[in-house]
Amino acid sequence: MPFLAAVSATRVDDMNTLMTKNWLITGASRGLGREFARAALQRGDHVAATARDTGTLDEFASQYPDTFVPLALDVTDSASVDATVHTAEAQLGGLDIVVNNAGYGHFGAFEELTANDLREQLETNVFGALRVTQAALPGMRERGRGHVVQISSIGGVGAFANLGAYHASKWALEALSESLAAEVARFGIRVTIVEPGGFDTDWAGSSARRSDPLDAYNPMRDEAAARRGAQSPGTPAAAAQALLQVVDAPEPPLRVLFGAQAASIVRGIYQRRLAEWEKWEKVSVAAQGQQ
Repeated sequence: MPFLAAVSATRVDDMNTLMTKNWLITGASRGLGREFARAALQRGDHVAATARDTGTLDEFASQYPDTFVPLALDVTDSASVDATVHTAEAQLGGLDIVVNNAGYGHFGAFEELTANDLREQLETNVFGALRVTQAALPGMRERGRGHVVQISSIGGVGAFANLGAYHASKWALEALSESLAAEVARFGIRVTIVEPGGFDTDWAGSSARRSDPLDAYNPMRDEAAARRGAQSPGTPAAAAQALLQVVDAPEPPLRVLFGAQAASIVRGIYQRRLAEWEKWEKVSVAAQGQQ
């Protein structure tokens, strides 16, 4: 019998919002994923969290022995994903929320990227989320409820120099997730794409990967580093509290920005796009040809 089965059987469903929720969070060893797990556990929810090295999750295992399940997972391994999701469902008595947080950023100019750089970036950030979500959907459909949270980025809305592979992965994740939302709403399953701006994590540090640099692009890298250095990063713990509000909402958003800077940056991106489309509207219309 699942060790939380007795608790799960007595949960109260109030307008589709469960008082106690069962979470699966990938990539919980550090950064946002770790704070998401902490916030959920602190309020009494049940969490299965994954990391390549479960030793990084010992803090939660010792503090919350009755409500926390540490699981080893490499999201690029299909068999491992299926087994991990099955274990999480069995241990928790079903999953209410799946947070696809596992991923990394690859730094490299377009000319510096190898096909393998891009392939590995997509394998983790896109196919990893695809595998986990596909493994969790049957159980959610059977229960008639669930919430899939995809951790994207403002890099899933706009694109900046030196991050083409990362942007490709997040744009793909957003497109897949928007289609997913339209497909599973009839089953009572919600989808939310979280688009954070800069946060105080290791995303650009040891967690990142980098292409072999070409000297011609050194000025670009210096400019990008200066821009990042001028930003005020958000606090992961605050982002975790924001996520709790999202998953508790009776009508959660399809997309939500995390961070004041994110809202400002994305607003500027769309303003520039709209202005450019309007500037070239005559050419756009002419491209249709004769009616």
